Amino acid sequence: MFPTGKLPLEFLERLIKEFHGADDPSVVVGAEVGVDAAVIDTGGEYYLIAKTDPITFVTSRIGQYAITINANDIACMGGTPRWFLVTLLLPEGKTDETLVEGIFSDLSRECEKLNITICGGHTEVTYGIDRPIVIGQMLGIVRKDRLLSPKNIRPGDRLILTKSVGIEATAIMAQERSEEIKERFGEEFLKRCKDFINDPGIGVLKEAEVICQSSGVRALHDPTEGGLATALFEMARPAGLGFRVYSERIIILKETEKLCKHFGLNPLGVISSGALLAAVMREQAEEVVRKLHSAGIRASVIGEFTDNEGEGVILTRGRAEKLRRFDRDEITKIF
Repeated sequence: MFPTGKLPLEFLERLIKEFHGADDPSVVVGAEVGVDAAVIDTGGEYYLIAKTDPITFVTSRIGQYAITINANDIACMGGTPRWFLVTLLLPEGKTDETLVEGIFSDLSRECEKLNITICGGHTEVTYGIDRPIVIGQMLGIVRKDRLLSPKNIRPGDRLILTKSVGIEATAIMAQERSEEIKERFGEEFLKRCKDFINDPGIGVLKEAEVICQSSGVRALHDPTEGGLATALFEMARPAGLGFRVYSERIIILKETEKLCKHFGLNPLGVISSGALLAAVMREQAEEVVRKLHSAGIRASVIGEFTDNEGEGVILTRGRAEKLRRFDRDEITKIF
């Protein structure tokens, strides 16, 4: 039986290849491991981008998570999020007007903030779940000459990481284990961790915009379930490449580091929305980092892509080890 979390990449890749429905030449980018969204050619100078993602780990601010996580993946294709559809599944015996209105208000507030229109969906109270589940579908647009794809990555391209790993995981731990964290680290520390959803924030639209205005950008990727480690494998896979990263360059905020140590989690394997990975040509990488810093966004070149297909290596003080992939997100250990 599969554990909680993503399906193994190899198994999922086989499913996608074998069961993909009818062929359609208007689908420019279809279902594929490591690709953040589908891209459809409807004519004209813009592509339509389509993305769907559920929010299953949290209940507090679930609407904000749903909008932000789906919008991130539109941005990772070089596009702008515009329209949102939502399926809201609510637990039997635990749902009242206050709960539903709170989720709808949260969704609406985040869409207004990002200039996104809610244009449809479905809502129901259903059996077999113990918490609300929001399944979002985000639609966006991108100019045809601005589309990004991990298939464009080449050996030697540099890997840039923004903000920090584990931002979303830190907020989730603070919500789900608040009393334990307050007792161990204090109320101010808990409050700071809960606010990670806003500061440094789980959205990546600002940094994606800065990066996309730079030259030499090949691809962007949003580390979600499975954390940075899994995202690196996902990013390299469509191009048939491997990667090498340097542990001392990976940004981990002290709050995330403390909570991961407390709960026995590997920070490289925790859900990490809020970070952004960029593949950039070697010659332009440092310039992109400087532009991010000028925009007030922390960033670092953490490694490079290699021609060793499927191989992920992490170097710690000069010692090379194979990097573990996390098909089961580390955050599931706290539930």
